[in-house]
Amino acid sequence: MSHITVKGVNKVFKTDSREVVALKDINLHIPQGQFVCLLGPSGCGKSTLLNAIAGFSLPSSGEITADAQLITGPGPERGMVFQEYALFPWMTVEKNIAFGLEVKGMAKDKIEQTVSQLLGMLSLSDFRHRYPKDLSGGMRQRVAIARVLALDSPIMLMDEPFGALDALTRRNLQDELLRIWSELKKTIIFVTHSIEEAIYLADRIIVMTYRPGTVKRDILVELPRLRDPASAEFNALKRELGQLVMEEQQRHHNDEMRLAAVD
Repeated sequence: MSHITVKGVNKVFKTDSREVVALKDINLHIPQGQFVCLLGPSGCGKSTLLNAIAGFSLPSSGEITADAQLITGPGPERGMVFQEYALFPWMTVEKNIAFGLEVKGMAKDKIEQTVSQLLGMLSLSDFRHRYPKDLSGGMRQRVAIARVLALDSPIMLMDEPFGALDALTRRNLQDELLRIWSELKKTIIFVTHSIEEAIYLADRIIVMTYRPGTVKRDILVELPRLRDPASAEFNALKRELGQLVMEEQQRHHNDEMRLAAVD
């Protein structure tokens, strides 16, 4: 099992001069195997919520559990993929993927078997001896995903992992991720700014409000897979989500204008 429950979560960041409420009364239940996208404008708390689920930054109040166990820090059941790849530049592709398994003390032959399987799954076999500097952005992100998959975490947390990639590479990796998710039955929580990406990937889209971040809408995506971005149903949902996000962007703009007027 790998379900997640977020109950009454608030997050406040304190500075010398003021407090910033980043998250306010977040309540979610994410069942095992669901693909969830967190969507909203910059500053709405998507990454803050993801980091709290990862255990990197704990809530100011409320609680988050994974399989009914309170999250008090990072754990092996939750693997994180960042936008910045976070690869070791002095290690080859296969060494990057094997690193976590070596730390765990896995037997050498088992490590080799696992790494070879993941290299094949992510079309990296021909690049196993390359270093990150010799890879494209898309290839580096494949390696980052493979490194998380190597640890066999039932929950994958992904913070805009394809945000810096060109459109074609992004779509290819989206399809790769959907294939992996379908095969391995992972629970995935995926942060994105892209409405189209959220619709293409997710079973469920959580639209968040601008600061303080709350759940504005919780939408089940019932379109059949693989999804066609040109279809009428896809574009109807895209318009609905676009309106929700634009409302929050406008609220942000209005707040900035009021603050500017006060100054």
